[in-house]
Amino acid sequence: MYYIKLNITIVLFLLGCTTTKAQNYFSSLGEHEISVNHKVSGLYNYNFSISTRHYIYNDAQFINNVRQLDFKHFSTYNLSLDNSVSFGFQYRNRDWFETSENEIRLTQQFNTKRKIRALRLGHRIRAEQRIQKSKTVHRFRYRCALDFPLNGEKIDIGETYIVASNEALYSISKSTKPELDYRITSQIGWLFSAKLKLQFGLEYRFEALNVKKDQKLHVLTSAVFKI
Repeated sequence: MYYIKLNITIVLFLLGCTTTKAQNYFSSLGEHEISVNHKVSGLYNYNFSISTRHYIYNDAQFINNVRQLDFKHFSTYNLSLDNSVSFGFQYRNRDWFETSENEIRLTQQFNTKRKIRALRLGHRIRAEQRIQKSKTVHRFRYRCALDFPLNGEKIDIGETYIVASNEALYSISKSTKPELDYRITSQIGWLFSAKLKLQFGLEYRFEALNVKKDQKLHVLTSAVFKI
């Protein structure tokens, strides 16, 4: 209950900030994902996921229009207990739902983590090539994230946990100006079983801070299966 009240408070604050800057464009979207993880060995694991995104609020009105469908794959190689590298492929379909280009995305990632009692702190550096018919955008991302159980020092089946992160993104391409984005994310997770965890949360995005200052609130839900 405390977590829900905290999220509502954050959202109301951010909405208040948005309304005081009428020149900024604001929209809200729902994002839902199903993900499957498989550990092949101590050195290698992979992930497949499918997700959809739809509008909740856009152009000053409430709507419910699907925007896109994403298919993703990540292969992760563990360099040590705390460090790993990943390579990803993503296909984003938008022309089924709106007048927009589809996208192929290639990702290279380095991840490092550190555990301090019940708290796990992670740093992620990611490079992406977003390939569309009209242009290719190179995007560089840095994320700092932490997670911790709400009971004890480890997550047992049936218990909940918190995941929070902030991320900076920088995009460049030949055809557009460089863009700087920033994202704040907070989620609550539930370890339903040894093979399934469920997560719900909010992500607030400040997009193109140096150009047009768009703001988006994403409502996140996900189910992560382990096989």
